[in-house]
Amino acid sequence: MANIRELKKDINYLASEIVTQGYLKLTLMNTVKEEDITPILTEAIRMRNEFIARTNHPDGKNNRKLVKKYYNKLRTDLMSKSLELLDQIQAVQ
Repeated sequence: MANIRELKKDINYLASEIVTQGYLKLTLMNTVKEEDITPILTEAIRMRNEFIARTNHPDGKNNRKLVKKYYNKLRTDLMSKSLELLDQIQAVQ
């Protein structure tokens, strides 16, 4: 399992990629309205803050199995939420 510092870097990277994709779509496609992209970008920032907070406060600090299970679930949640937000950006016309 990777350490907490690397997990936080991954969270920051994914959030910044989502925001970058949103701004690229907004600037390169003239048909996309800012009102359509802004809620998705706001949700990406909320996602980043939520996952950083979850990383800092694991459940069952004394039980290694619970901690490992907690961080594995956190990683799967992070990936699914990131993919969901990227799909939303791609769906905006």
